[in-house]
Amino acid sequence: MKDKLITAIQTNMSAILTVAHLEELRRVLTHCLHHVEIVEQKASNSQVSMENGTLLDVFISAKRIEGCSEKSLKYYSATIGNMLATVTKPVREIVTDDLRTYLADYQKARGSSKVTIDNMRRIFSSFFSWLEDEDYILKSPVRRIRKIKSDKTIKDTFSDEGLERLRDACEEIRDLAMIDLLASTGMRVGELVRLNREDINFHERECIVLGKGNSERLVYFDARTKIHLRNYLDDRSDDNPALFVSLSLPHERLMIGGVETRMREIGKRAELQKVHPHKFRRTLATRAIDKGMPIEQVQRLLGHVKIDTTMHYAMVNQVNVKNSHRKFIG
Repeated sequence: MKDKLITAIQTNMSAILTVAHLEELRRVLTHCLHHVEIVEQKASNSQVSMENGTLLDVFISAKRIEGCSEKSLKYYSATIGNMLATVTKPVREIVTDDLRTYLADYQKARGSSKVTIDNMRRIFSSFFSWLEDEDYILKSPVRRIRKIKSDKTIKDTFSDEGLERLRDACEEIRDLAMIDLLASTGMRVGELVRLNREDINFHERECIVLGKGNSERLVYFDARTKIHLRNYLDDRSDDNPALFVSLSLPHERLMIGGVETRMREIGKRAELQKVHPHKFRRTLATRAIDKGMPIEQVQRLLGHVKIDTTMHYAMVNQVNVKNSHRKFIG
């Protein structure tokens, strides 16, 4: 325990002392503490839980000020909270091996994918890096845990025929307008359900959406979408400001779950697999890049902060790669 204390003191002084001074500090401390008995005082589980909980609350508050959504904050809190409850050590004493063991046990017990485990690693890294920046700990224990590599799978997009089959399977003008708006703008389903009638500019064929982090951006829709949206709004008799509402009384704002359920139902009628709102977004990104739109503009269109995220969504068509090779190389 005495050596552990001396090493801890050396570590804390390493930023301002040279190697020679640190060795001399160790010699002096070893000599002065030679006849001193040092006993480690263990904190009770309740004390540890309270201290860890306080640090987690402060971290979540900081992320909220940075603009993180409540959904993300809830996920952060649950992920970090579960880890702290399992490791049962004060945050300041958690080391790299504790986190490696936790992630390995979590993956084994739940059969979680590599993507899930790496998401947890990133959340832990954010938490401990923040603690380091705020001087609650000396060094983040996540630094030595490397990114977990996962297999890259090419996800499906809608073909032209698939989109037409979905349109033909719509039994309500609302659903047709919804599919066209998702397909032509590539907006997120969360952005779709927050739209109000007043957000639509029919003259310019554009609308303002509220994206992640409460950031606003313009998205654009085509002439077909404009016609179907107008027909849908003209057909409505309610006074709800929401752009899309339920078909039955009292015509409340359509929520994410309602859109997802409706897309699945339309997909079954069209005899298409895996029909969900996000697939329209991925389809738009892929087509835009395939047709030559600069990746930076696709990034702006989709509202991505990092261009790497845009590349993840846009699976470039292999036929185009072959044609480009012939054009530029062979």
